[in-house]
Amino acid sequence: MREGYEGTGPGAITPDGCAVELYSRLAAGGEPDIIEAAVPAGAHILELGCGVGRMTHPLLERGFTVTAVDESAEMLERVRGARTIRGAIEELDLGERFDVVMLASFLVHAGDVEVRRGMLRACAAHVADGGCVLVQREGADYHSNVPRERVDPSGYTIRIAAVEPVGDGVNSIRAEYEFPDAAWTQTFLARPLTEEQFEEALAEAGLEVDRYLTEDGTWVRAVPATRAA
Repeated sequence: MREGYEGTGPGAITPDGCAVELYSRLAAGGEPDIIEAAVPAGAHILELGCGVGRMTHPLLERGFTVTAVDESAEMLERVRGARTIRGAIEELDLGERFDVVMLASFLVHAGDVEVRRGMLRACAAHVADGGCVLVQREGADYHSNVPRERVDPSGYTIRIAAVEPVGDGVNSIRAEYEFPDAAWTQTFLARPLTEEQFEEALAEAGLEVDRYLTEDGTWVRAVPATRAA
């Protein structure tokens, strides 16, 4: 397990504290609809950090082609219908470019700045001319509105139970997931980013915001900076 990361509950736990069985149960929600509305029909999407395919599978059903990347073999075993590649996002070099590169699951908030930089460089390196990068950000109160919980329509509860500073602008976050028949926890490190800090991080990788896709600013469409309007 990586330092600062921990997971509990049934089944395999990845080095960053993610429980494979838990993620196979989580619903995709409205995220695939946001993605579908932001990119061309039938686009080839490079999904970075796909996990078990929570968003991969709905995107395939919508007619997209997906190349799914994750560093966990146990996660990738659950992905169906997509080309899968095992590897760390920040070290990825496929020698290919894609219509869409997607970095979801708040991965841009990695506690390690160098990991974040590597992830965004990978996004920029793999997006085709005329393509775009979709990034999912934390909400403005993600680190301050604690504790909080949400009950999913399918019947499970997601709770952000604690946020504790650990230094250098990084917080340790404890999430709890309760199902009728099982429970999991995940502790991970995350770095809050203001909108300005986020846009500066994009610029460092040669990317620029094209537009914010949601009113709360949590989904962003970015393009190479030389193309941005």
